[in-house]
Amino acid sequence: MQTRHNLIFDFGNVLVRWEPQRVYLPYFGGDEAQYWYFWRHVCNPELRNRIDAGENQQQCINSQKALFPDYAAPLEMFITDWEDTLPGEMPGMRELLQQLKADPRYRIFGLTNWSMETFPLARKKFEILQMIDNYVVSGDVKLVKPDPAIFRLALDRFGIRADETTFIDDNPDNVEAAKRLGIDGIVFTNAASLRAELL
Repeated sequence: MQTRHNLIFDFGNVLVRWEPQRVYLPYFGGDEAQYWYFWRHVCNPELRNRIDAGENQQQCINSQKALFPDYAAPLEMFITDWEDTLPGEMPGMRELLQQLKADPRYRIFGLTNWSMETFPLARKKFEILQMIDNYVVSGDVKLVKPDPAIFRLALDRFGIRADETTFIDDNPDNVEAAKRLGIDGIVFTNAASLRAELL
């Protein structure tokens, strides 16, 4: 009997589009330099990781407002306008996921950095997220990629082995972290190239 191969999908910019610039570029009048300063230094990766790791969104944003009072309004938009950063599914991925789920060679799982305050709402909104039956959300387990602990937890929860698994993420750092644990990895670019690698 052929061993089934396990596929673990990231969600943001793999299954659903996440485009914060849709909210913030108009706010900054189309000034990309201002947007990137805000995204890298104010609403920065450290802040977003805290939220993804399960800390209360409003408390995190409030603490950042105290450090950057001039950016209080766009910081608050991270909470109030988050749905507008998710304009839809990634093109072609629903069809590919349907094909993979129907293929006896594969088992499908999910692993995402996402706040548990917003993930259930996003999953309800996007049917493609409902196609992933077994998944790990960072905000639920209080760990974020690329921490190796979240990959080990996912393998344990899914009951699968690293050497029988491929992880698909748009972030090369996360893919490298998976590879260091013996998980095969694919840096996602689009549905067509992923289809070519898997089918």
